[in-house]
Amino acid sequence: MTPEVKSHRLRRYWQQFAPGDPNRASHGEKWLSAAGGFIGILALLWVSSGVLDHWGAALVVTSMGASTVLLFAVPHGALSQPWPLLGGHLLSAVIGVTCAQQVADPIIAAAAAVALSIVTMYYLHCLHPPGGATALAAVVGGDAVHQLGYAFVVTPVLANGVVLLVVAMLVNLPFHWRRYPVEFAGNRESEAPVGEKAMIAHSDLVYALSQLDSFIDVTERDLIRIYTLAVHHAHDPVPCHLRGRECDVGSKACLCRRLAEAQV
Repeated sequence: MTPEVKSHRLRRYWQQFAPGDPNRASHGEKWLSAAGGFIGILALLWVSSGVLDHWGAALVVTSMGASTVLLFAVPHGALSQPWPLLGGHLLSAVIGVTCAQQVADPIIAAAAAVALSIVTMYYLHCLHPPGGATALAAVVGGDAVHQLGYAFVVTPVLANGVVLLVVAMLVNLPFHWRRYPVEFAGNRESEAPVGEKAMIAHSDLVYALSQLDSFIDVTERDLIRIYTLAVHHAHDPVPCHLRGRECDVGSKACLCRRLAEAQV
């Protein structure tokens, strides 16, 4: 085997294991996410430590720590929005407490709590992965958690959720491109919705999402924005549209003109 062949095979093996990340966020975005997570966890620990012992507080904040990653690293994701955050944690906490009280075997209770939380969040449109950890914490959190009973749902779960929601809104507020929740994000021209006159109609995008038999962590708004940016990038002359004026091409086939008409 020649050295070239060996080198080629090694590159192929490396590509199979090397991380592939199509979402190449800037360094500023990464550090903003980290700063938000730092502030969020500090606030959560302060709330939880006033109610639970250190072990119970750490266990509950673990699930909220996962929520922190979503709210500050993926603030516009479908899983990160307020209803999934609050509904996912609260419903999972209720289910977790119920399983802990009604099922004698803690192993079965823990598994049932997570499973029931998943299906409940699915049906009530508040799928939030950290909610599974909240349900688990209600079962295996120890005496400090068990003694709270259903009060565990209010404090610390609801209190932590509200604190995290407020922190996420305040930390992301100064940055118009990442304001939270997604409805508060600034409307840039590049994310203008593609209307029914565009190459792919808005209704077609909605239909495509409905046909996927799986949860996709992307909001309808972001999906439309991705499509619009791709169309802008693939056709000329795009810069005239981005500057807010139409190009000089008289044909109705001009993409700038079509996009401008679609936004009316």
